[in-house]
Order: sequence, then structure tokens, then C-alpha cells
Amino acid sequence: MVAPIEPRLVLFTDRRQAERPLDEVVAGAIDGGARVVVLREHDLPPRRRLQLAAALRTRLDQVGGRLLLEEDGAVRKCHNLEELFAAADGPRYVTLSPIFATRSKPGYGPPLGLAALGRMAVVAPVPVYALGGVDTPARARDCLDEGAAGVAVMGAVMRADDPARLVKELLTA
Repeated sequence: MVAPIEPRLVLFTDRRQAERPLDEVVAGAIDGGARVVVLREHDLPPRRRLQLAAALRTRLDQVGGRLLLEEDGAVRKCHNLEELFAAADGPRYVTLSPIFATRSKPGYGPPLGLAALGRMAVVAPVPVYALGGVDTPARARDCLDEGAAGVAVMGAVMRADDPARLVKELLTA
């Protein structure tokens, strides 16, 4: 059995930051090449969240993508080495954040930086995705150069005038 190819970009949703309806923003990101989407939106009523998940899953199925629910354990967020190793027994991916200063989560403290990303990517037993302030192709490339398996994005894509173009640019980095 061949191991699945890991994505280079994981998109987290946040409708509060989205410039347009969330399903439109995500559709644009998928058009740009996003193939793994993590649905957050915990505060939506269960029926509405289920409807949104079904619509996103249908769109992702058309391109061979995957929809993950944030609470399903496939992706775990980490902010330091201890959390990274504690998470290593279950998820398929971990995100390490914030790598750069970010408008999405300003209260998470100072950015960890590229050097910390590099150190943690080397010792992590699962793929590490850089999250937090990864909003330009240059930053995405810097994260990959430090050993990240890929990048995880949220606010930059949610706020983008053209989510498809931004995702495409990040993926070509």
C-alpha cells in the first residue's frame, strides 16, 4: 500500500474573517489548489454546521480533496515542543503556531519564528505545518526551507480578495 501524499497546504476556516460567504471563500481556495480543509465554526448551530460540512465535502470530493472537522483529531495545534510530542500519538498532522505575527490570533504571544519551526520539524514524529502569518509565497517558501511539511493558512485566505490566486501563489512557493 502506498502512503498518501501529504498536502502542501491545509486551509482552516473562519467565517468571521471571511470577506464573503464562507462557502464562496473555500470554493475559491479549492479552485486555487487547496485539497485539505479543516472546518472550525464550532459556534454554528449543529444543523447549520452539518449543512456547511456537506456542501464543502461535496466540493472537495469533486477534486479528490478532504474535509476534516477540527475536533476529529486528524490535525492538532501545537505551540511548543511539549505539545508537539504530546500530540504525536494520534493526529496525522500537527500545526505549529504562530510562526509569524498574525492578525488572526494576536493574543498567542510572540511568534515562534523560523528557527523554532526548523528545530521542531526535525524532531517531530508527524508532519509539521507552519501556521500563523503565512500570508505570502516568500513566507511559505521560508517555512518549507526550514523543514515544514507544508503550511496551514486561515486568515490570509479568508480575507483575500481572490482566495484562488493566493492559494495558487502559496502552493507554487
